[in-house]
Amino acid sequence: MANSDLHIVTGAFGYSGRYIAQRLLAQGRRVRTLTHHLDRPDPFDGRIEVVPYHFERPDLLTDALRGAAVLYNTYWIRFERGDTTFATAVANTNALVNAAREAGVRRFIHISITNPSEHSPLPYFRGKALVERALRESGLSHAILRPTVLFGKEDILINNIAWLLRHLPVFGIFGSGSYELQPVFVGDLADLAVTLAGDSTNVVLDAAGPERYSFEQMVQLVRRTVGSRSRLVHVPPSLGLAFGALVGRAIRDVLITRDEIAGLMAGLLVSGQAPTCSTRFSDWVAQHASELGVRYTSELRRHYQ
Repeated sequence: MANSDLHIVTGAFGYSGRYIAQRLLAQGRRVRTLTHHLDRPDPFDGRIEVVPYHFERPDLLTDALRGAAVLYNTYWIRFERGDTTFATAVANTNALVNAAREAGVRRFIHISITNPSEHSPLPYFRGKALVERALRESGLSHAILRPTVLFGKEDILINNIAWLLRHLPVFGIFGSGSYELQPVFVGDLADLAVTLAGDSTNVVLDAAGPERYSFEQMVQLVRRTVGSRSRLVHVPPSLGLAFGALVGRAIRDVLITRDEIAGLMAGLLVSGQAPTCSTRFSDWVAQHASELGVRYTSELRRHYQ
């Protein structure tokens, strides 16, 4: 690929999209982002082009993608809120796939999730599976990356677990806590995405780190690392959800949802493949102990306000 090739990253002002854009800029690529947040502070100091999504205008969406060699799609929602639903997220992503085909985009790199299924009772995982099928049937050259649970400096889940452990005398473990997670570093995911952009083979690949933990083991690791004295207690999922809602109202955010608890306890955030990413969660947590969980990261403020 020539350095003049245009690479488009959805959500480059967000989390995983930011890491992908950073790597592309380091390679000397021309980068454009599609975003809902035109007024958000630009972490790239004007080095990338900024265009709104225009999901409601397929012609404008296609024009925004025209001339692109690669499209990296990180667009999705964590939970439904108001008019923002999983059905809308599926429709918007399908519109993006169609626009990429019409615009002649050479390669589509899509960020999905581990263990998606069109038969899943969880709309997050079901919607991801529907989008994967649309991309496979589009005829576009594509790579589908399925990350487990991401960690990194801008992370919400791990950071806010650490924040709760720093601030609350008690931390609730849903059920037995024996269900597993396999954390993957967001920078490793970005490296995989950029590497696969240079290929032409259609591929579906889990993005998973080298370490697996039970949920309780992961919480214990974070607790030790940040020096928390919070007591870990096992609670029924319904009680944990109610407590999370109470804390969420106090901090004006959605701390966790019923579906997220169900997906976590079903073991959907682990891979059945060999690890594809090398950064060890335990090493990263130790390196960032002084800053992990010092400030709460709000999902609503990041995406809805």
